Amino acid sequence: MLVVSNTSPILNLAIVDQLELLHQQFGEILIPHAVLDELKVNEERPGSQAIREAISSGWMKTQEVSNEPLAQLLKQTLDQGEAEAIALSIELEADWMLLDEREGRKVAKSLGLKVTGILGILL
Repeated sequence: MLVVSNTSPILNLAIVDQLELLHQQFGEILIPHAVLDELKVNEERPGSQAIREAISSGWMKTQEVSNEPLAQLLKQTLDQGEAEAIALSIELEADWMLLDEREGRKVAKSLGLKVTGILGILL
């Protein structure tokens, strides 16, 4: 199953020590570079260690967005992480996109993506 995530589902699950739920439910998670930057994994913040472990173990991977024009267009209304995550999901024809923010979800769904967020993951 191909899954792309935005920042908040990863960060929020890591903070409450439940990041492993993503691995259990989806296997591998792909994130664009902007999401990696937003996660600030090199800083000592709540959840950072769990995210570093997920990356080093290989089930969370960074993927370059190749459709930069689409990402730039999406950045006009969304933050950089959301824009790149949506663009990557479209490029890769992801089975799921993990996204919590209302505006980002609205855009992703309008582009035909299947979206779930932290509540869907927990349920």
